[in-house]
Amino acid sequence: MSRIRRIGVAARYSDLVILDDTAHFSGYVPETTLGRPVAEQTKDILDQIDQSLAEIGSDKSKLLQATIWLADIASYDEMNAVWDAWVAPGQAPARICVESKLADPDYALEIRVIAAC
Repeated sequence: MSRIRRIGVAARYSDLVILDDTAHFSGYVPETTLGRPVAEQTKDILDQIDQSLAEIGSDKSKLLQATIWLADIASYDEMNAVWDAWVAPGQAPARICVESKLADPDYALEIRVIAAC
């Protein structure tokens, strides 16, 4: 039996790949707040992450790593205000945050996480 399970398989990527007890998620972008301020887009994405973690029996306290791409690094503090209120106290994942040109100009950010499940 394969130790690898793929969920949401598309031609180019899978939404989620689980290896043993580690879940590797693809990037999350805003679904309901496209073109809105970075704080709203951040909350939208973190809500999606919460839902995805719950679907595999995990939660944000089990996050291992997060990568955040901001369209404009000037929004770093605004994004962090939402992130800091969301992250489980004492359970913050290893994290990197960089500025990057994103696939859609209405995306303020994209977030990718890895979590234990």
